[in-house]
Amino acid sequence: MSAPLDRLKAIMVRLRDPERGCPWDVEQTFATIAPYTLEEAYEVADAIDRGDFDDLKSELGDLLFQVVFHARMAEEQGLFAFDDLATAIADKLERRHPHVFGPENTREAAKADGTAQKLRWEDLKAAERQAKAQTGVLDDVPVGLPALHRAAKLTKRAARVGFDWPSTDEVFAKLEEEVGELKAEIAAGDTAKAAEEMGDLLFVVANLARKLGVEPEDALRAANAKFVRRFHFIEAELAKAGRSADQSDLAQMDALWDAAKGAGL
Repeated sequence: MSAPLDRLKAIMVRLRDPERGCPWDVEQTFATIAPYTLEEAYEVADAIDRGDFDDLKSELGDLLFQVVFHARMAEEQGLFAFDDLATAIADKLERRHPHVFGPENTREAAKADGTAQKLRWEDLKAAERQAKAQTGVLDDVPVGLPALHRAAKLTKRAARVGFDWPSTDEVFAKLEEEVGELKAEIAAGDTAKAAEEMGDLLFVVANLARKLGVEPEDALRAANAKFVRRFHFIEAELAKAGRSADQSDLAQMDALWDAAKGAGL
């Protein structure tokens, strides 16, 4: 084990010490820490999107600390230790890369493209699900994933056993159907049904993204960033005229939005 990682683990032990540790760290549980773990993972992705590699180093450290935190709580309960999870992932990586570590490590296997290897990975995962008595095709798609990402994974998993539309034409038809149903529920004033239809619509959008080879979370994150850039442009242009957004009307802001779009923002 490396000295920096040993140091980090020792810090975590001290923080969790009931007598000498940090009261906040001591009172945490898997459930209370889980949201921070997700947040740190998103901050890693954000640093990558921004191309800020100094920040990426920092955010990866924060994410590693989350792993050490969970591992320490598990060790305190006699569940597993950090070395156990490190061994488990090492074993899994070797098991799922037989073309690298196993008897399939041949010149021909090394030449296989990434798509073929990804399919092989999915086959190995399916075999592991069967070994764990997870017979359902969707059994191990984590509930805690971001909803759009999970929707895409669910449809991808179902597609592997043939439950899929032949082309994007059928998906677009379903999209139009869901839009119509949403409009009908809005017109009827049924907010609960409208919310349900909105969920159906988003699910179809995620399925369409999957059919197009687009990761919906990445696409939406990019759209969010684009919206922020263009709205900042609107605010900056209004400020030049001595106004703020709440002192302007929609037509003025919409014209500036078009200008931002035309400028490639």
